[in-house]
Amino acid sequence: MPGPSLKADCSRCAGLCCVAPAFAKSSDFAITKPAGRACPNLGDDFRCGIHDRLPEKGFPGCVVFDCFGAGQQVTQVTFGGRDWRGTPGLAGPMFASLPVMRQLHELLWYALSALEIPAAHRLHPKLRAAADEIEALTNGTADELLAVDLDALRRRVNPLLQKASELARAGAGGRRPDHRGADLIGKRMPKADLRGASLRGALLIGADLRGADLRTADFTGADLRGTDLRGADLTGALFLTESQLTAAVTDATTKR
Repeated sequence: MPGPSLKADCSRCAGLCCVAPAFAKSSDFAITKPAGRACPNLGDDFRCGIHDRLPEKGFPGCVVFDCFGAGQQVTQVTFGGRDWRGTPGLAGPMFASLPVMRQLHELLWYALSALEIPAAHRLHPKLRAAADEIEALTNGTADELLAVDLDALRRRVNPLLQKASELARAGAGGRRPDHRGADLIGKRMPKADLRGASLRGALLIGADLRGADLRTADFTGADLRGTDLRGADLTGALFLTESQLTAAVTDATTKR
């Protein structure tokens, strides 16, 4: 049986990311919206009315948000295709299930990505077991989802992901810079040698990494909003998501 899709499919979702979360008026969102209230741009068909114009309309935060397929999993699997408009009593449980499912899907994406790292082959059995455990949780009921201890799950899985990263980055040789959790906002680092660097949780908002060597660098949880990656080499980059790349500045010279 194939696992859950970890890529968002809005056509199979009940617009959950447009209703469940709260957001405040800022550079990311043009308006303030409380949790549980539908965004005014959400149509009756659960599709965004300005999807092709989100940045221009002041909603760049929506562009870079990635539910990792949690929306359609909650809609189609957890609630069997029902939605919060057709069955209003489901609204609360559906909205509460979304953030849990998203975190499970994100962690599953990381585990499956680690399974693709050849250097971490000795960890593959444990990573596969972790992925199977997470996938089983994603098929639970709403009550089962809300009972998941996400912190405990991360404490078991994150060490495996970190070890997989270390094994992969060891092959890069050299100094392998450690910028875990670093504040690199606006930092100018054009053509920097960051091969095998740890950028886990680093704040790289608006940083200049044009032409940087980022081969086998670990991007877990790095904030790449506005990071200039034109001409950068991201070959073999670890745990780099599509939403991170969408948030960054790239062009045809960015190597992946």
